[in-house]
Amino acid sequence: MTDRLVSVVLPVHDQADHIGAVVREFLEPLDRVGQRHEILLVPNACRDATPDVCRALAAEHPSVRVVMSELGGWGRAVRLGLREARGELLCYTNSARTTPQELALVLLYATAFPDVVVKANRKIREHWSRRIGSLLYNIECRTLFDLSNWDVNGTPKVFPRHFEHLLHLTRNDDLIDAEFNLVCRRQGYPMVEVPIFSHRRHGGRSTTNMGSALRMYLGAISLWRERR
Repeated sequence: MTDRLVSVVLPVHDQADHIGAVVREFLEPLDRVGQRHEILLVPNACRDATPDVCRALAAEHPSVRVVMSELGGWGRAVRLGLREARGELLCYTNSARTTPQELALVLLYATAFPDVVVKANRKIREHWSRRIGSLLYNIECRTLFDLSNWDVNGTPKVFPRHFEHLLHLTRNDDLIDAEFNLVCRRQGYPMVEVPIFSHRRHGGRSTTNMGSALRMYLGAISLWRERR
């Protein structure tokens, strides 16, 4: 194992009831990975006590830091967290869906292959409509951006800091994951996908619906037009 610092960015939105348990669960496998680490919590546009809970976690655990965002958006929170991260190995993931075992597995792959982007490829969706919607979106992105990988939105995503173009992503919304894959493709960053079969959710409800899915389909086309 190397002694480099691992930074894990966790966007958090209205998760006061379970983010404490999530962070405590994550700290154990991070210790087992055998590298120095930090967790950056990014509460964004929260309407509950999430910011207070996050600050209490930072006071309790020296390896936890908080980066506040008054504005919402998955992409914005990811970008803020990556901007403040100090690690040589950078990771961001969905704090509601990622299990400690999944995080440890992806980080171990990234430790073994230090010059590769490592990301999750989630194989199971909890409802047939989400499976079809995800399949259509991934086919769209593979076609538009000439991608070889599947599960564009799959997290955790881990990459070394010297893949610097990934530190200059621009999207503030859910399209940041498509942009991430597009940058990897155009910069020639090699990528490994780790199959993940869990669909556990810590709490809360998914914000994905027909309207948000349509915005993502149209957003992918808009991103392609901007970057072609």
